[in-house]
Amino acid sequence: MIWVREISNINKENQPFMKHLSEYRNPSLAKEYLKRIHEVVTRPWNLMEICGGQTHSLVKNGIPALLPSQITMLHGPGCPVCVTSVHTIDEAIHIAVQEKVIFCSFGDMLRVPGSVSSLLEMKSAGADIRILYSPLEAVEIARQNPHHEVVFFAVGFETTAPANALSVIQADKLGIRNYSILASHVLVPPAMEALLGDPENSIHAFLAAGHVCSIMGMDEYYPIAEKYKIPVVVTGFEPLDLLQGILMAVTQLEKGECKVENQYARAVQREGNRLAREWMQEVFDIQDRIWRGIGTIDNSGLELNDRYKGYNARLKFKLNIPVAEENRQCISGDIMKGLKKPVQCSNFGTSCNPEHPLGAPMVSSEGACAAYYHYCNLKNI
Repeated sequence: MIWVREISNINKENQPFMKHLSEYRNPSLAKEYLKRIHEVVTRPWNLMEICGGQTHSLVKNGIPALLPSQITMLHGPGCPVCVTSVHTIDEAIHIAVQEKVIFCSFGDMLRVPGSVSSLLEMKSAGADIRILYSPLEAVEIARQNPHHEVVFFAVGFETTAPANALSVIQADKLGIRNYSILASHVLVPPAMEALLGDPENSIHAFLAAGHVCSIMGMDEYYPIAEKYKIPVVVTGFEPLDLLQGILMAVTQLEKGECKVENQYARAVQREGNRLAREWMQEVFDIQDRIWRGIGTIDNSGLELNDRYKGYNARLKFKLNIPVAEENRQCISGDIMKGLKKPVQCSNFGTSCNPEHPLGAPMVSSEGACAAYYHYCNLKNI
């Protein structure tokens, strides 16, 4: 982290490295980064942050408004709740309302609308739907309730896939057969390529999701940077992480470079987390996946392989639900492709709000619409 060390030395003689959370939010260092960004930029550039957590940090801290007018931040499809398809929500609801089923999920999935209703509405109607923090909790619930089928809604990018894979491995080792997962895992690199292949694409550089890379490493991004001649900077989530990532990306663009760089070196190694990847490879196969608002992206999802097909809820419950049409009033696809901002939606903040969302980006704690709704002064946008 050359820039961090250099700027830290400017501001703190006895503090060459940032060690505490407050230091990643240091206003003096932020001003130094912003100064350097303003000095470097000479042309208009569009930077896309992949992760919804990065989007929220950017918007919450007012960073887009502090950047030079030439820099536009585009909000990518890096919120797993936001990209979970209407069809998958309908599948989850179909399972959850069955008798003797305990349906388990992370909390932010409950309010995501399906074609007709949501899991929260089904919970209110009496379905046994439980909010958990770990899929291993669901395995324990299955052990304690042998006469019920326990299903965990396995949603997320590469970050949550290892834990969900481990829950299946654990259930198999314990001989627990009344446990299964409804997999809705999505993968970042295929989504990046889909965006870059879109005729309307205007992305000049990516800020890649640091937590995904902490699992998967960085090797998947080198072919993308080379093929599309685009900088990819693996970036963290705090304000100074994002400012440093933006500076690194813009510096490359101004020099005409297209490299993969690692801003988030304190958490990301090039090879990633070997053990976590082994769990994923043992349990999952790669397959096509439908992304809400975007459509099907080839080889962008994970599904249980034949070895663990007994834990596949789609097979166990013989799901064959028709694919429903998405809500035409929701422009989440354009938002997650970086083509529009949330405030460009005619329903934003009126008929679409956190209490009555038309789409997932207004529901999720990582959704771009929720970030704008909670953190922006809408009168001044």
